[in-house]
Amino acid sequence: MPPKKAPAPSKKAEQKKKEKVIEDKTFGIKNKKGAKQQKFIQQVEKQVKSGGVNSRKLEDPNIKKLEKEKKLKEQKELALIFKPVQTQKIDKGTDPKSVVCAFFKQGQCTKGDKCKFSHDLSIERKAEKRSLYCDMRDDDKETDTMDKWDEDKLKEVVEKKHGSGNRPTTDIICKHFLEAVEKSKYGWFWECPSGQKCIYRHALPPGFVLKKDKKKEDKKDEISLEDLIETERANLGPNQTKITLETFLAWKKRKLKEKKEQALKDEEKRRNDYKAGRQVGISGREMFYFNPELAAGDGIDDGDEAISSYVREEDETEEKVEYRELDMDRLALEASEIDTSGITVAGADRLKNNKDINNESGSTVTVGEGAAALAINENLFKEEDLEGLEEELEGLDLEE
Repeated sequence: MPPKKAPAPSKKAEQKKKEKVIEDKTFGIKNKKGAKQQKFIQQVEKQVKSGGVNSRKLEDPNIKKLEKEKKLKEQKELALIFKPVQTQKIDKGTDPKSVVCAFFKQGQCTKGDKCKFSHDLSIERKAEKRSLYCDMRDDDKETDTMDKWDEDKLKEVVEKKHGSGNRPTTDIICKHFLEAVEKSKYGWFWECPSGQKCIYRHALPPGFVLKKDKKKEDKKDEISLEDLIETERANLGPNQTKITLETFLAWKKRKLKEKKEQALKDEEKRRNDYKAGRQVGISGREMFYFNPELAAGDGIDDGDEAISSYVREEDETEEKVEYRELDMDRLALEASEIDTSGITVAGADRLKNNKDINNESGSTVTVGEGAAALAINENLFKEEDLEGLEEELEGLDLEE
């Protein structure tokens, strides 16, 4: 037989127990007649008598019904989130890793790395790339056959085929398409700004090279300046004149002579042109140089301004000094043309000859012997003579 249940406590015993708990909780409270203390005591009594249940719940008779409705609502929300996932089926020969796991999408896959399907959500976009050399609208036309059309579709095709508003297509590439390809914006989600009615091609012809690819090829063909110089030097061949100071000065002298001769020829040509009346390309300075009579001018009329020129008189007492502009090329030429026949130049082995002579004679003079040979008079300047010397030196004016 099962054991007998323990007798339930009587209501009087429970009441005494609650009163004792209230008395214990309010024990030691000073000034129980105060308003705050009385309020605290009332709260304690309510908590103990209600058994820890909120008083509002006791007052509301429909509280249980509301709780049930809340639980049902939560269960429905959980069922929507964690709805059952159908088992995936793939075709034969298809790699399971190229298909995203349906359980992983719902967050319910517990296999982890052991799952035969992929857990990479971006794999759907990576599966196939859009071709640059194929217009997707051509594929749509091939698959869109008449057996799949309805009456509205048939009317639309007839209107496009034979309607007055039909625009002929062309082989010209769409500029929006080219711009998207050049800027690497072309892909599955790219759409032409002209829409599906764009008459231009959205595909590159065979052998078409983009501008960005051309730039890469040009960069590969470029060589550095140093390599270019070395290549050009190698193409000249070995039988060439080496550049030294003598060859450079000779070349510079020849170039200056050629430049002077060319300047004389040009001047003579401009002079002849001026005499012939062709004044195009001749400056005003050259006109006065070729015809000095222009500087004299005609007689001065009334109202004209008179300009007097001052000519400096030469003084015989002044030394005539010739001023020349410094030219590094001419200085180098003059330096190379200096006659060094009458100039004595010390030999490179002069120090060696002096050393050999000293070694042969065997005579050496030390500093100590020379200093001892001089007699020094230590009493030449006495202390009395040196008194007041510093004051005289301070008052001495060195500028005079």
